[in-house]
Amino acid sequence: MSESIAILALYQFVHLTDHLMLKQPLLDYCQAQQIKGTFLLAQEGINGTVAGNRTAIDQLLHYLQHELPFNNLEYKLAAADFIPFRRMKIKLKKEIVTLRVPGLDPTQQVGTYVDPENWNALLNDPEVVLIDTRNEYEYAMGTFKNAVNPHTEEFAQFPTFVTEQLQQAKNKKIAMFCTGGIRCEKASAYLLQQGFSEVYHLKGGILNYLQRTAAEESLWQGDCFVFDEREVVEGAPLLREYGAKSSIEGSNPSLSARKWRPLFEPLISNRWFEKTAGLLFLTHVVRPKGECQDGTNQSLSLRQKTMCARSSAG
Repeated sequence: MSESIAILALYQFVHLTDHLMLKQPLLDYCQAQQIKGTFLLAQEGINGTVAGNRTAIDQLLHYLQHELPFNNLEYKLAAADFIPFRRMKIKLKKEIVTLRVPGLDPTQQVGTYVDPENWNALLNDPEVVLIDTRNEYEYAMGTFKNAVNPHTEEFAQFPTFVTEQLQQAKNKKIAMFCTGGIRCEKASAYLLQQGFSEVYHLKGGILNYLQRTAAEESLWQGDCFVFDEREVVEGAPLLREYGAKSSIEGSNPSLSARKWRPLFEPLISNRWFEKTAGLLFLTHVVRPKGECQDGTNQSLSLRQKTMCARSSAG
């Protein structure tokens, strides 16, 4: 029997003086271990998602934490039936999650982390303004009750939302969440920079919450969009979690991700359509078979319409 496949999603904000020099050694290591996926490297840290056999992924974590300068990684491990990537890539970027705010430094100041076990209590506080920092199509597939939708198409539009719609909440409690935690860290740093007094964010993001929260206690509504060939994972609980090596130990056993691929016809090429949440998964740009040509089919589901929009937008 072949060894199980592990998907590793990780990020860390850390000052790197030599991130250009890290690219080739990290790429060589991953390729030697037959690990596939994508890492982003920038002066502010590392972000990405990769997959490989369990032993190789465990060894990669050790390599990152003990031989490279990433000793405080936020990471999640999930099981999979296949590797949802075609090759290994290391990309050099200006930011590991793009906000385009000069001088913003999450290593110096971020909001208060809230563990999943305490998240429900925070959401039940009537004084809290809850912000979903993800994008429009992610929000449409699922969110927490009463979450504000910033109506963004990319994370870099978040500052505009703050300027135009959030200023009146400057002295209120602000709670934020995203898929894997990375956007929340940067968004919370930005709000503090802008003078917001009390800012909280969900540690490890939605995926961490769903893994650690019993279904009957979950306040999540709907599904959660992820950036690999699974595309959508069910509400709660989700992802089969590995034990001792995971930063989210003690999670509930969980359901497999929902598989949508048989419903769709992959386009010839792959492309990045989002950079976010510590889950920067390479995916097929897909469309429902025969349904996207003229955009007139009224029977499409919300998810199918989203896929059509993505494929036509490029």
